[in-house]
Amino acid sequence: PLEEKEGEERHPTVALLTVFSGYSAESLRQLLPLMNLQISLSITSADMDFNQLEAFLTAQSKKQKGITPDQAVVLTKFWKNQKDKIRECLINQSKWENCLRKFSWRVDLKTQSRHLDQINTPVALVELELGKNDQETEFLCLELNENKVNQLLKKLTEIEESITALSGTN
Repeated sequence: PLEEKEGEERHPTVALLTVFSGYSAESLRQLLPLMNLQISLSITSADMDFNQLEAFLTAQSKKQKGITPDQAVVLTKFWKNQKDKIRECLINQSKWENCLRKFSWRVDLKTQSRHLDQINTPVALVELELGKNDQETEFLCLELNENKVNQLLKKLTEIEESITALSGTN
């Protein structure tokens, strides 16, 4: 796949080119004359579902100097086969920081402690795997007592309420 250069603008073109890089030269020679790059970019940018795609391509084919029925068929087939790969590429391009790759947790009883009153108390063990694209991952392990778990849950509830208020959904 094509690599993004530092400071390069994230754009659907990069996603399309990444997908095209997986095609053989012969396949590209057959495919590209039927593809309309501007329309392909519009489809990619809008992340169209198949109903939206059909309506969009119908409208484009009715325009003067629009696309041909053959181009509509090729674009539909291409989008159906490559939508997930293009979407994944766009998502990966938009990640500037580490993201959560894996999350696991369990509750254990503490069997050793400097303080006797903490032995046999429940603790939550949380393991986070963080990383960016294909770079090496980092692991973060947290041990939370009951009070810390309650604080975390309270903060997560506040975040959820803020998101709900901002999105206007109930």
